[in-house]
Amino acid sequence: MPAAKKLHKIDLTQPKYLQTLVENRRVFNLQHCELNVFESYQEAYRVPLTFPDFVITSMVRGKKVMHLHGKPSFDYIPGETVIVAADETMVIDFPEANTGNPTQCIALAVDAHYVNSTLQYLDNFYNNDPDDFHNWRLQFNQYHFENDNEVSDIINKLMRICSSGDKAKNIYADLNMKELLIRLMQSQHLMQVQMESGGQQNQTRLHYVLHYITEHLTDPIPMDTLCRKAYLSRNAFFKWFKEQFGLSPLEFINRERIKLAKQLLTNHNLSITTVAQQCGFSDVNYFVRRFRQTEGITPGAYQQIQQRY
Repeated sequence: MPAAKKLHKIDLTQPKYLQTLVENRRVFNLQHCELNVFESYQEAYRVPLTFPDFVITSMVRGKKVMHLHGKPSFDYIPGETVIVAADETMVIDFPEANTGNPTQCIALAVDAHYVNSTLQYLDNFYNNDPDDFHNWRLQFNQYHFENDNEVSDIINKLMRICSSGDKAKNIYADLNMKELLIRLMQSQHLMQVQMESGGQQNQTRLHYVLHYITEHLTDPIPMDTLCRKAYLSRNAFFKWFKEQFGLSPLEFINRERIKLAKQLLTNHNLSITTVAQQCGFSDVNYFVRRFRQTEGITPGAYQQIQQRY
């Protein structure tokens, strides 16, 4: 996981102020949200945690194993975010926690009225095209995210705001919390459309454009071609795509190509140049730069790591 996607580490609680060694909690209250910082300093299993509000959690350090109702358990590590519905109990294991390697996680509990007002905002301002209309909502079948740089930046800002003494911190928190909710829902919307785009149902221009990109990922994909597929001018296409998914068409294409590259790099017999070409990158140096920017290491280093497994 690239360092750029991880959250800034928070100072650990001084030992004399610890109330418990498992899920010690510090709380910072704002008008529409509550920032909780949890730390664990000893191995523990099946620890329940429930919030009465919708929660955005992100790992800062260490590792947990998460058990959410009706979902397979998974490792939870720095660089990742998980959303949990109000009143849903998280059951958590701390298999590696100790005083030298504590876990640290933040949990942003968000007021339900605030979440609903943000959803209403999205419905009002992002549903101007009847061909692409959908009800914006939080989907709890898509709950586990890898942080991108924007998400990490927003959460880092929120942590600074919540712990500050600034009189205007509720205003700053409001702006950043709205952006965080919108980005998470845009990510969910993208995942949903990607899953649907290969089928024959719900074929909007969104499905059509993403399906075309997926089918031509290893080929050159001129932006003018995508504009024609969407029946939009270049400026309108870029604005429309960014509003729907929170990233530009080129950012999406490069992200999908890097995903494909990671799969190909598990084959130790393929050269970096070959992988670049098979992923649609005509310039190997550009491929290396994009890969390092996304993953935090070069393709060659990533391939070497895969050789260990």
